[in-house]
Amino acid sequence: MKALHRLYEGNLPQLVMFDLDGTLVDSVPDLAVAVDDMLLQLGRTPAGVGRVRHWVGNGAMVLVRRALAGGMEHSVVDDAEAEAALPLFMEAYANANGHTVRYPGVLECLQALRAAGVRLALITNKPERFIPDLLREQQLDGFFSWIVGGDTLPRRKPEPDGLLWVMQQAGVTAAHSLFVGDSRNDILAARAAGVACAALTYGYNHGEDIALHQPDLIIDNLQELVAG
Repeated sequence: MKALHRLYEGNLPQLVMFDLDGTLVDSVPDLAVAVDDMLLQLGRTPAGVGRVRHWVGNGAMVLVRRALAGGMEHSVVDDAEAEAALPLFMEAYANANGHTVRYPGVLECLQALRAAGVRLALITNKPERFIPDLLREQQLDGFFSWIVGGDTLPRRKPEPDGLLWVMQQAGVTAAHSLFVGDSRNDILAARAAGVACAALTYGYNHGEDIALHQPDLIIDNLQELVAG
């Protein structure tokens, strides 16, 4: 696990926290189905997978607002309109399944970290109600000692609250923790928590090169995290 040893002066972190969507799984196809279902119910034109891929990463409400606005900038969307649309999206997403896939190298990475005695957590902006079934479907259940969804705490990423809560529960300091994600929000949350961040080159970063945000480590595949 040479990459981790380099970050932690020859040791392994005691705690590794992971983002979910865009890091462990590609859930955009199912999210796009739900977004388009919502838009059709509202008499609007479907957005399609390509546009939804750029909109995800900031929680369900922001995704709904972007879909209603037809773009990233959603300040013009009326709050009442967004609140009314959100249940339509949530119901549609609860029924959208079969298209989410696990990224290559994920299972191998989690198995290697667990075998090495590293404690694992999941911190995502996805609503908590959708997480257990998704993990079970992707054969990822049972790995994480702590799971924080986008509505578990009052504030979600890029705020550091989820990371700080998990570290407190685990009794592990920031110096011995790592966060793994795919977006600017993940890097900002890690920095605010004082935690090193490994970022993946794939995933959902609104079309931006993840290197622009200067994570501590950049990897193309999660197996690189535990190689060597």
